[in-house]
Amino acid sequence: MKKLTQGWISGLVGVVIFAGSLPATRLAVIDFDPIFLTAVRATLAAIVGGMVLLMLKQRPPTKMDLPALFIVTLGVVVWFPLLSALALQYVTSAHATVFLGILPLFTAIFAVWRGDERPPVLFWLFALLGSSFVAGYAALNSGHASLVGGLLMLGAVMACGLGYAEGGRLSRTLGGWQVISWALVLSLPIMLPMVWLTWPESLAKVSIAAWAGLIYVSLFSMFIGFVFWYRGLALGGIAAVGQLQLIQPFMALVLAALLLHEIVSTGMLISTLGAVACVVGAKKYAV
Repeated sequence: MKKLTQGWISGLVGVVIFAGSLPATRLAVIDFDPIFLTAVRATLAAIVGGMVLLMLKQRPPTKMDLPALFIVTLGVVVWFPLLSALALQYVTSAHATVFLGILPLFTAIFAVWRGDERPPVLFWLFALLGSSFVAGYAALNSGHASLVGGLLMLGAVMACGLGYAEGGRLSRTLGGWQVISWALVLSLPIMLPMVWLTWPESLAKVSIAAWAGLIYVSLFSMFIGFVFWYRGLALGGIAAVGQLQLIQPFMALVLAALLLHEIVSTGMLISTLGAVACVVGAKKYAV
C-alpha cells in the first residue's frame, strides 16, 4: 500500500505540473512557430536531461530498451507537443484542455495492450464514464469550435497515451527520470535540425509571455513533470494512476482563465467536475 500511495502522490505532482502545459503553449505559439516550439522545447529539455545523465553516470539503455524509448520519443516528445501546438492555433487552451479528459482512457487502453495490465470491470466503467463527460462536451460544442483543432487534439492525446503507457512500463526497469532523459536525448538528431530550419527571423519582438511559456514547456512540461509522472505510473500502475489525468483539465481551465483570460463555460466546468468524480471511483476499483 505504501508503494501504491507513493505512486499516486508522485503521479499527482506530475499532473499538477502538466496542467500548465497547454496554457503555456498557448502563450508561446503567439510569437513562436509551432514546429520551432516543438523542436526547441525538446532540445532544451534534452540538454538538461543529458547533463543529469552524465553527472549521475547512468548506464545507457540496452538494445531491448530502444524500441520502447523510440515509442516514448514519438509519443510525448514529438507528436503530442507538435499536434497540441498546431491545435492551439485553431482553438483556445480552455477548449483544448477538455480533450485531455480522454487521455486517461487511451493511457489505460495502451496499458492493457503494452503493459499487460488487467484492471477490473468496475475500473473500466468509471474510466469510460469520466471520458464520456469530455466526449459529450466536445460533441455538444462541435459547432462552436474548429474541427481541425479538435482532430489535432484527438491525435495528440492518442499519441500521448501511448507514450505514457510505454514510458510507465519501461520506468519499472530503467527508472522514471532516466526514461524521459534518454527519450529526449534520442530525439536530438531530429530536433536539432528542426530548430535550425525553423529558427525565427527575429527574436526582438518576442514577448515576455511567450518566452515564459517556452521556458515552462521546456523545463517543466518536457522534463520535470515526467520525472514525477513516470515514477507514479511505475509504482502505482499505469492504468490506475493514469486516471489522475482526469483532474488535469480542471486545473488547466483555472490557469487558462487566470493567465489567458479565456472564458470557461459552465459546460466545461460540469464536464470536468464529472470527470474528476470518476477519478475517485477509478482509484477505488483500480486494483
